Amino acid sequence: MNLDSRIKYRHLLCFIEVARKGSLARAAQAMSVSQPAISKTLKELETVLHASLFERGKQGVTLTAAGQAFLRYAGPSVQALREGVRSLRAGEHEVGIVRLGALSTVESSLLPDVVRRLHAQHAALVVSVVTGPSAYLLGQLRGGELDLVVGRMTDAPQIEGLSFEHLYSESMTLVVRPGHAMLDGDPSRLAEFPLVLPQSGTTIRRHADSLFIQLGISQPPRRLETLSVSLSRHYVRVSDAVWVAPLDAVREDLASGELYEVDLGIKEPGGSVGICTNPTLQSSLAMQWCCEALREAANQYR
Repeated sequence: MNLDSRIKYRHLLCFIEVARKGSLARAAQAMSVSQPAISKTLKELETVLHASLFERGKQGVTLTAAGQAFLRYAGPSVQALREGVRSLRAGEHEVGIVRLGALSTVESSLLPDVVRRLHAQHAALVVSVVTGPSAYLLGQLRGGELDLVVGRMTDAPQIEGLSFEHLYSESMTLVVRPGHAMLDGDPSRLAEFPLVLPQSGTTIRRHADSLFIQLGISQPPRRLETLSVSLSRHYVRVSDAVWVAPLDAVREDLASGELYEVDLGIKEPGGSVGICTNPTLQSSLAMQWCCEALREAANQYR
């Protein structure tokens, strides 16, 4: 389907500004035009699209489902045009950068796939990744030092005031090296072996603890508490330790047979893995590209 030539740049600018302000009057003021002009422009766009983009109310306007869908494409389109013009005026192709905070649970499988997609689609893009616990990364996001954070963090108190987009749900599992005695599935033997857990006080630790609550047993006194997937993986491979791991972190190990899942007859339902952004900060084109790549890559985990 060809792009309708009746859609103009001013239509997109008007639509984005009204969506951002939530009010025709505030959008008109920001664009230095009259409110009737804003209404007329929106009406023209809705006529071309054969869709209602906003619900009108006493408190302002809110996006309809069609409006939300259109915003996902209108925003990046306008930003791409702006950055293209800026690049040409500067006389050079500017390299884009996205500053991504990643919790340890997504480092092993989701994140490499996202970076691969981004570099395949964009010839000049720097992906800067910072890892750490959710409290630290969300603090960086709130301060504008990161563009977005991805992982399981819906239970973190630091998420208040930020925006969260669910991608998929992820469960916890128990994994061991091949030939481990725990593969017989006897939960009473857990106390015999060292345990690898996420650090105390983290969102993912609360989900790990719930496994033991469901089993009705206490955690073994010998524990390694860390958010390092690499340390956990290597320690479990060379010892009798049992790792309470997020499924994302061990998918490839389970598929290759380097680690095995302990079946105790229960599953911790897991938490919501998603994208956290700061609504007070303007999103760059590189950030929008990253969000799209995350959504695409997450499809395989749903």
